[in-house]
Amino acid sequence: MTPPLPELTESEWAVIKAVWELEPCPAPTVQEHLAGSRDWSVSTVRTLMERMAAKGLLTSEKLRNLTLYRSAVSRQQAQLGELRYALRNAFDGALAPMVQCLLDSERLDTAQLDQLEALIAAKRRTGPAKKANQKP
Repeated sequence: MTPPLPELTESEWAVIKAVWELEPCPAPTVQEHLAGSRDWSVSTVRTLMERMAAKGLLTSEKLRNLTLYRSAVSRQQAQLGELRYALRNAFDGALAPMVQCLLDSERLDTAQLDQLEALIAAKRRTGPAKKANQKP
């Protein structure tokens, strides 16, 4: 059974994006990286990172008096978790209305529409994804 996809808070997103760029990294480095957008102390960042490690979003390694953090989830896993959360909660699991909402609310140029059409065409060629519990 695959582990559940992560659902991150806004603060967790800020931290994990910094970790993806800087890993392995200690909390003070992340705090410095976020200083332009977040007015957080090092202790606030350290506490948040410790909680993220407890949730399985980060891993930590103690080297003498320094704790280094690494991401435990990929960018793709985190993004998919967010999409599935929105799909489940905002659209009751209905993908077409979610896509329609995005299409209606975003300004898409011809190249972007062509890219979306190519993605759909490629998916049609490879067939629908099988659910984890489906037999081949």
